[in-house]
Amino acid sequence: MPVTTCIFDAYGTLFDVAAAARAAAREPDRARLAACWQALAEDWRIKQLSYSWLRAVSGDHADFWTVTQDALDWALERHGLDGDAALRDRLLALYRELEAYPEVPAMLRALKDRRLTTAILSNGAPGMLADAVASAGIGDVLDDCLSVESVGIFKPARAVYDLVGHRFGTAPDQVLFVSSNGWDAAAATAYGFTALWVNRKGEPLDRLPGRPAHILPDLSGVPALELF
Repeated sequence: MPVTTCIFDAYGTLFDVAAAARAAAREPDRARLAACWQALAEDWRIKQLSYSWLRAVSGDHADFWTVTQDALDWALERHGLDGDAALRDRLLALYRELEAYPEVPAMLRALKDRRLTTAILSNGAPGMLADAVASAGIGDVLDDCLSVESVGIFKPARAVYDLVGHRFGTAPDQVLFVSSNGWDAAAATAYGFTALWVNRKGEPLDRLPGRPAHILPDLSGVPALELF
């Protein structure tokens, strides 16, 4: 069956997760952050994902905003910045307004011009997603934002991928699933979606069941895929 529905992961795929630390590091009186912002952003992201997986395995669910704050607290302590409450508040505020990657608005518009359904499927809590979409100005080119909060477990649990069919009435082979997370693209492939891995960093494929059908360095080439 032809692909009718394009589903996007949010954080790291549509939205640049390093943008909050980068923006804060450019502000006045942030010399300590400026010296380590890239490492802090990487640690923040790694812990954010790790905590989501550990909570999924243990059954101890908390929403992604809680996980994001916990991960930031760990990263700030690692870099000796845990005593700076104003910095913590600023980073969290910026995370609610993450920049979209430059190619995102035009890419989504091109898909909508082809009358395809477009949506987000994310670990993000609904409020986080609403803020990011509004800040990026892409709400008019998305049909929905699906959050794992409706099932109470993080990706890559199959119940999360089930949300797409429940919402749009699609069979898995009608869905193109797009993620910058190799593990997410692998899980989506194993689920039955046609998956595209946005490999922005040129990393090796994850050694997991399910290999994505497509790999691109960014999202600009999505509308040109011969799937629609």
